Amino acid sequence: MDTGAAAGSVEAVFREEHGRLLASLVHRFGDLDLAEEVASEAIEAALVHWPVDGVPSRPAAWLLTTARRRAVDRLRRDRVLATRLAVLRAEAERSDPAPPADADPDLPDDRLALFFTCAHPALPAQDRGALTLRFLAGLTTAEVARAFLVPHATMAQRLVRAKRKIREARIPFRVPGVDELPARLPTVLQAVYSIFTEGYAASSGPDLQRTDLAEEAVRLARILRRLLPAQREVAGLLGLLLLVHARRAARTGPDGAVVLLDDQDRGRWDHAMIDEGRALVVAALRGPAPGPYAVQAAIAALHDEAPDVASTDWPQVVALYDVLLRMVPSPVVALNRAAAVAMRDGPDAGLALLDGLADDPRLRGYHLYPATRADLLRRLGRLDEAAAAYRDALTLVGTEPEREHLRRRLASVTGD
Repeated sequence: MDTGAAAGSVEAVFREEHGRLLASLVHRFGDLDLAEEVASEAIEAALVHWPVDGVPSRPAAWLLTTARRRAVDRLRRDRVLATRLAVLRAEAERSDPAPPADADPDLPDDRLALFFTCAHPALPAQDRGALTLRFLAGLTTAEVARAFLVPHATMAQRLVRAKRKIREARIPFRVPGVDELPARLPTVLQAVYSIFTEGYAASSGPDLQRTDLAEEAVRLARILRRLLPAQREVAGLLGLLLLVHARRAARTGPDGAVVLLDDQDRGRWDHAMIDEGRALVVAALRGPAPGPYAVQAAIAALHDEAPDVASTDWPQVVALYDVLLRMVPSPVVALNRAAAVAMRDGPDAGLALLDGLADDPRLRGYHLYPATRADLLRRLGRLDEAAAAYRDALTLVGTEPEREHLRRRLASVTGD
C-alpha cells in the first residue's frame, strides 16, 4: 500500500474512532494527557507500519493495542507519573460501578463516561463544549479554536486549564449512577446543543452557517443516542438537531444571503433527515413528562411538516411554546413564543408580548429581539419605529449575511 493511501486509512479510522479510542485509554490509565500522547504515537506508528504491512483487519483495535503498549512503556520509565495514576485509578475503582459488557472486548466503548467527564458541572460552560469537540468529535486544537473563534494559543491554554481542573478536582471518569443521571444528563445535552447552535447560526463571521460544526454536533448526538437508547431526552435532542439541520441547504442563497423561512424552497430540505427526526420526536414524547428538547423537536417538526409558512399549525406551535416556557422560563423562549403568537393572532398581539420583554437585561445584547420587533412594526406600517429597531439590531448582529439582511430591511422602510 502506498503512503498516501495508508495516511487516508489512518485518518478515516482515527476520525471515526478517536473518541472511543481516547475514552478507552482514559478509562484504563485515568489521565487525559497520557491518553492523548499515546493515541498520537499510535497514529504515527500506523503511518509507519500500514504502508508496509497493509491496513489490519481491525484497525481501531490495532491502534488501541499500540497505544496501550506505549502507555505502559511510558509508565515504566516515569515512576512519579505511575504512582500518581495508581492513586487516581484506586479512587476511581472505589466509586466506579462495574463496566457493562462490551460487544468488542478489544475496543470497549467508554465514550459515555468521557461525555460526562468533559461536561462535568465543575468545569466552566465554555470549556465543556471545547473539551467535547476535542476529545469526542476528534477535532484538533486548531479546529476547536476555529469553532469558538479564538486564537489557537488561547484555545490550547483553555484545554490545558480544563484538563488540569479535571485532574486537580479529581473529576471521576465514570457514567453517573441511575440516581445521578437525571441531574447530570442535561449538562451533556447542553454541551452538544451549544455546538450545534453555533453551527446553525454563527455568532460572528462571514457566513450565516458553519455546516461542519453543526454536523459534528449531529454526529455527537447520534453517539449519545446509541449509548443511551432509553433516554427520551437524548432522542429529543437528536430529533431536534435533525429537523433543524434538514433545512440547511435552503437557508442561504447562492451568494450566501439569508433566506427566511417564509421564502425557503422546501423542496431543498433534506426530507430523509426530516423523516428520521419525526420518528425520534414520537419516541421522545412517548411517556410522561417530556423534556424541553422533545418539546422543541415537536415545534421543529410542525414547521417541517407544513407545505408553507401560512399552513403551519400556529395554534399548536404556540401551545407547545407555552409548555416549553413553563419548563424553561427563558426570555429567548418568550421571544420565540411572541413571534408565533404574531403568526397566529396578528402582529399587534406579538408586539404587545415583545414590549413586555423590553426591560429584560438578558435580551439587551441579543440582536433578534430588536430585529423581530422591527419586523412586526413594519407589518403594522409603523415605519419610523421599525427603522429605529432595525438600526438597534444592526449594532448587535454578528454575521455579515444577517447584517446585510437587516440593511435591506432598513432600506425598505426608509425608502433609501
